Amino acid sequence: QVQLVESGGGLVQPGGSLRLSCAASGITSPINYMGWHRQVPGNKRTFVGSISGSGTDNYAAAVRGRFTVSRDRGGNTVFLQMDNLKPEDTAVYYCYTTIRQRDGSPVTYWGQGTQVTVSS
Repeated sequence: QVQLVESGGGLVQPGGSLRLSCAASGITSPINYMGWHRQVPGNKRTFVGSISGSGTDNYAAAVRGRFTVSRDRGGNTVFLQMDNLKPEDTAVYYCYTTIRQRDGSPVTYWGQGTQVTVSS
């Protein structure tokens, strides 16, 4: 069974930094993508950034240049380095992984979410 466990959320002042981690276990198929979404209460979950199996990263316009997605050498842990944080970055952050099943179709798994609050 695939599980994703996140850590690293918390309270930070504007302009500060946080690093989120997400460790995936139970994966036995190739990983297409790992990455992050975020959600503010009452709003839809929105894309933040991702990294492909080949190491190509991609970001939402709102965070490009401030956030960095990376993976460890083993490939099953994804990180989100968040710098120059702004109050509008306050949200619950969810990690995800999209893997390729035996029949070639993708399936996505989600973490439980971790709260990030940017406030003075």
